[in-house]
Amino acid sequence: MSTHLPLEGIRIIAVEQYGAGPYGSMFLSDMGAEVIKVENPKIGGDVSRQTGPFFLGENDSYFFQTFNLNKKSITLNLKSEEGRKVFEQLVKTADAVTNNLRGDQPEKLGITYDALKHINPKIVCGHLSAYGRDNDRANWPGYDYLMQAEAGLMSLTGEPGQAPARFGVSMVDFMTGAVASLGLTAGLLGAYRTGQGRDVDVSLFDVALHQLSYPATWYLNENHVTERVARSAHPATVPCQLYKTRDSYIFLMAMTDKFWDILMDLLNDDVLKQERFKTVAQRRDNRDVLTVEIDRVMAANNTADWLEILKGKIPCAPVYDLPQALENPYIRDIGMVRKVPHPSSPDMEILGNPIKVDGKRLEGKACGKMGNTTNELMAELGYSESQIAALKEQGAI
Repeated sequence: MSTHLPLEGIRIIAVEQYGAGPYGSMFLSDMGAEVIKVENPKIGGDVSRQTGPFFLGENDSYFFQTFNLNKKSITLNLKSEEGRKVFEQLVKTADAVTNNLRGDQPEKLGITYDALKHINPKIVCGHLSAYGRDNDRANWPGYDYLMQAEAGLMSLTGEPGQAPARFGVSMVDFMTGAVASLGLTAGLLGAYRTGQGRDVDVSLFDVALHQLSYPATWYLNENHVTERVARSAHPATVPCQLYKTRDSYIFLMAMTDKFWDILMDLLNDDVLKQERFKTVAQRRDNRDVLTVEIDRVMAANNTADWLEILKGKIPCAPVYDLPQALENPYIRDIGMVRKVPHPSSPDMEILGNPIKVDGKRLEGKACGKMGNTTNELMAELGYSESQIAALKEQGAI
């Protein structure tokens, strides 16, 4: 079995900050890539270093560490002449440059493939922006919640008759980061095969719209408008929703005839076994009545009791709040919490990477202080101590 991570030997320069970009590049650093964060010393580096409310000393936060494990940091002002020279030296040694800047910025900063191919023809340039680089919104700033609103996702989230709702976390940021890391990896594979790099673009809006998935296909082809259904139910398959137990809720997903038959054996209720609930179509047509009848049966026991009866037989889950979700023994049994020692918090814990390599969870190392590897990287590029000191004095690094 190999002891090497899949992306060892790959160097990626990341002009990134806050959530989406760092989330995506952390998948690459976790899998062995050398991800070098370019942080502008004039603005204190990645803005998420100052994102509270919980901090790990000066210019560091739990928010920042969540998205930046296993990365190096170099302080570099790309808008200065000397800083640009350092950047181009670094590009010569790199396999990719990735950013999550506003769509009009990569060209202005000269971090596109056209701007860098003369330095390194195999360089892959990944661009994660709000709306893309090739349309009349290229210069628009944008964030996750805006995408959820305009792409129709909020209209599908929450209970009927209530205000549209966003996801509880920034899922569009995270999905876009993951898609961007996939696109960049594909670009790297292509460059490895052909020796030629390219630009790879991903936008928050495009990814958000793509998440409409089958409701979009239904509308585009059949003019069918998917709407919110009570109890967070699936729009077409029944039963697949929240049901009331004696003490709380349980989410049941008996989405096929097979699981429905198993559920009927386990619940053993004469009303639920009636002909009007026998097929998928009949259950969908009688959704409201079926909800009342399943609630009636589920009210006989607490959620924990039903889980004991149903687990492994019917797709089901308890509805946990945040503390319950994170104190669930199962997540530690499977290694989804990893301890990442930090100088200010030796027992710092962060959720594990969902990817396993050779059957093992990936390890995490806290990201250091802003610019913690600047001297090391500059020395590698051939700069002397006096040259490094002069560039720092100039504000170039």
